Amino acid sequence: MSAAAMTLCAPIALAQQPPWPTRPVHIVVPFASGGGIDIITRLVAQKLTWPQGAVVENRPGGGSVLGSSMVARAAPDGYTLLMAGPPFTTNAALIAKLPYDSLKDFAPIMLTTYAPLVVVVHPSLSAKTIPELVTLAKAKLGQLFYASSGNGGPSHLAGELFKSMAGVGITHVPYKGSAPAAVGLVAGDVQVGFGDLLSSIPFIKSGQMRPIALTSAKRSNVFPDLPTVAESGMSGFEILTWSGLMAPADTPPVVIATLSTDFARALRMPEIRDKLATEGTTVVGDDQATFAAFLRREIDKVAQLAKIVSINID
Repeated sequence: MSAAAMTLCAPIALAQQPPWPTRPVHIVVPFASGGGIDIITRLVAQKLTWPQGAVVENRPGGGSVLGSSMVARAAPDGYTLLMAGPPFTTNAALIAKLPYDSLKDFAPIMLTTYAPLVVVVHPSLSAKTIPELVTLAKAKLGQLFYASSGNGGPSHLAGELFKSMAGVGITHVPYKGSAPAAVGLVAGDVQVGFGDLLSSIPFIKSGQMRPIALTSAKRSNVFPDLPTVAESGMSGFEILTWSGLMAPADTPPVVIATLSTDFARALRMPEIRDKLATEGTTVVGDDQATFAAFLRREIDKVAQLAKIVSINID
C-alpha cells in the first residue's frame, strides 16, 4: 500500500477504535485510606461520568514506591492511573535506585490540588504557639516525638526543616499515611504532628488535637486566626502537600486528552471545588507541560532541601 493510501486509511482506523473507556479505570493511591490524597481521589472519582466508573485502590508501602511501581509496570492504555503526591518527587530526588524512572516511566496529566500542612499537638501538651513548642522541645530534649505520613512525605520534610530551623531534637515517627499518623497523635503515641488539613480538620474540630500553625507562606481562610510557621519566627518556612494525576508512559495521547478533560471537569464542579476550599485545599487542574515542569522543580527543591536538613528515607 502506498504512503498516500496509508495516510487516508489512518482516520478510518481511528474511527473504528472503540470509545474509551470501555471498562473500569483503576486509580492507584499509593497511601493508606483516609488521608488527604485518598479523600480527594474518591471525591473526584464519584464525579467521573464514565459508563463503567472508576475504582480507587489504596496501595501503601515504601513511601509510595509500591503503588507507583504498580502503575509504572501497567499497560499504557489509561486503565491504570496514579494519584501521586510529594513522596513521588522526594523519592526521585533522594533514592538512587528506584524500580522505575520517575520522569521517563510516567505520563504526567495534571496537578490536581495543593494545600498547606498544619502543625498540631496533642491537647496534653502546653504549647499553643510555635515559640512555645520550641521552648518546650528544648526543655524536654529527646522526649517529644512527631508523626509523619511516612518517610519522604511532606510532613517528614516539614518536621526535619522545623527541627533544623528551631535547633531542637524531636524524634521522627513515620506512619503509613496521614490518617494513621493522625490516629497516633490522637492516641498520645506522639505529641506533635505535621498533618494535611483534610485528615486533620475533624480531629481539630473535635478537640482531639490542637493546631498551632500552618506551613504555607500565607494564612488560610479555613483558619484565618492561625498564624504560619514563617510569621511565628521561622522566616522562609514553607512546605505544601499536593496531588497529581499520572498514567504509564506511552499512554496514547487521545486517552491522555480524555483523562485531562474529564478530571478537569470533575475538579471544577462547584460541589468539589467548594468542598475542598472549605477544607484548605486549592483545586488546580493544569495541563501536561505545566505539571511536568512542576515535577522537575519539586525534585530539584527536595534535593536542595536535603543539603540543609537530614532526611533519611531508606
